[in-house]
Amino acid sequence: MGSSPLHIAVIGSGIGGLTAAIALQAKGFQVDVYDQASELSAIGAGIALGGNGVRVLDELGLGPAVRAAASNLPRIQFHHWQSGDIFYEHPMGDWYDERFGGPFLGIHRGDMHQVLLDAFDGEPQLGRRAAAVHESPDGAEVEFADGSKVQADVVIGADGLRSVIRHHVTGPDEPVFSAMSCFRGLVPAQKVPGADTMGLTFMLGPGRHLVIYPVRGGELINFVAYVPDPEWTLESWSSKSEPAEAVAAFDGWNDTVVSMLSNVEEVGRWALYDREPLRKWSTERVTLLGDAAHPMLPHAGQGSNQAIEDVAALAHYLSADGLATAEALQKYEQLRKARTRQIQMGSRGNAACFQLPDGPPADERNARLVSLADNVAWIHGYNVYADLQEEK
Repeated sequence: MGSSPLHIAVIGSGIGGLTAAIALQAKGFQVDVYDQASELSAIGAGIALGGNGVRVLDELGLGPAVRAAASNLPRIQFHHWQSGDIFYEHPMGDWYDERFGGPFLGIHRGDMHQVLLDAFDGEPQLGRRAAAVHESPDGAEVEFADGSKVQADVVIGADGLRSVIRHHVTGPDEPVFSAMSCFRGLVPAQKVPGADTMGLTFMLGPGRHLVIYPVRGGELINFVAYVPDPEWTLESWSSKSEPAEAVAAFDGWNDTVVSMLSNVEEVGRWALYDREPLRKWSTERVTLLGDAAHPMLPHAGQGSNQAIEDVAALAHYLSADGLATAEALQKYEQLRKARTRQIQMGSRGNAACFQLPDGPPADERNARLVSLADNVAWIHGYNVYADLQEEK
């Protein structure tokens, strides 16, 4: 790989892109981050971090800061949509940490982003929307929409579902619309019944469901409310809805849901898309990471965690002795492709399971929840470093 450190251009300053930049700097690479946004703003949304993702953050030295900014969720509970009755619960907290090798955390996206910005040695270059990539045997050139260009040894596309870098790697493909949208918001904890003991909370009902959990040490309650909606096709972190629309969509639901939605001041709303799994992620100088490689619906809570796992593998192979750049990118892709594909497909199926009408199918689903911890162990207990170690 040569005696001088690789110069790596990361396109996208989200969670995957910044975590990659931090990990690659730790390996001694020169890293620049570019983002199309004109400013970095704290999006009002929460992120669920599982043990599989926190393990990587710990390895990068980010664990203490992430834990300090997050809420360690003490339990998981599933509630009936109308009565609010709990039909399944299981401890998390210490139990989860011991079982899966790290905590299950709820964290505000803005808080997570700040932790990463503080750890990155440098600043993302904003207002730089990638328009094209050109490769040569010696490197790659990123061309931006403003006409400027940068040279790099490796380009990492961490630019999300509608990635420009993905188009360079794989050619054109279209996002797959789920015919579902979600309302997202944050509510002061004192305005949500039961917030003081709340963990990871599911409210399941016919045709729609909510996922609710505390962030910022329990100060705020984050909710994501999923509804069928083939008409709402706008996929944007900044798109808004009227709170009254969220209230109306869950008319007749239990008091916790109605109270929470009635007290939210600002509601984000966006359509849910993913893409079909890719056959290839990389060229000789360019690769993809996170949503650019494997965008997934949020019904497994693994989008950020899978991007973070990607980071560990990519940094490992790019810094491995004796590997040419193209070979490192291929090994990264080979390690990550099957796992992320399986989680992508599972995420698609979970929504229907969460939104069954009352009756025998819902009763059967509820009975199966007794095996939930074992069924998700392959996701949450996964140790990417163990996989990398086995290859040696």
